[in-house]
Amino acid sequence: MQPSDRLTGKEVQVASLVWEGLTNREIAMVIGTTEQVVKNYLRNTFDKLGVWSRLELALYVANHGGPRWREPNGVLP
Repeated sequence: MQPSDRLTGKEVQVASLVWEGLTNREIAMVIGTTEQVVKNYLRNTFDKLGVWSRLELALYVANHGGPRWREPNGVLP
């Protein structure tokens, strides 16, 4: 099991948006929630992936396929 397999759909979405360079405020607007909820998603994602910052999260996503990082071997179905 990959560490990213433990993420919820929203955590995956937030991580992808961090990789795209969006701020917490922008992410909140995209997913229709508050900045605090985005911070909660990020904290949980950091814990699950073993990263400590947005930069490390973005690098994790980039190293695992960028926009396709959640698909097996980085390939979309």
